Amino acid sequence: MAESKNTKKKKHSLSHILGGGLLTEDFVIRQSKLLVLIGFLIILFISNRYYCMKKLTEIENLKIELQDVKYESLIISTQLTSNSRLSQIEEMLAGKNIELKASKVSVYKIK
Repeated sequence: MAESKNTKKKKHSLSHILGGGLLTEDFVIRQSKLLVLIGFLIILFISNRYYCMKKLTEIENLKIELQDVKYESLIISTQLTSNSRLSQIEEMLAGKNIELKASKVSVYKIK
């Protein structure tokens, strides 16, 4: 009995585990398929998490880009509205020495 305790103690020493003796035990050999499956699932879980984090970062970048484009569109729309006023058009024509003027006669509709 004392001999079996001594061998058990020897089996679970640090050098036995680091030396790979743990992999040759019956329990590990019998459960090797399960351990491989668990390892595969862990790798799958980590890669899926990495992929999701990458996609979330991409979504955040696209949201920021969309906001920038919306602001730019708003600025362009405001400039277009400002430039299409009659007073602005007359000012631009005068600045380029073009002799066009707004009509003083109102528009007639022909039926």
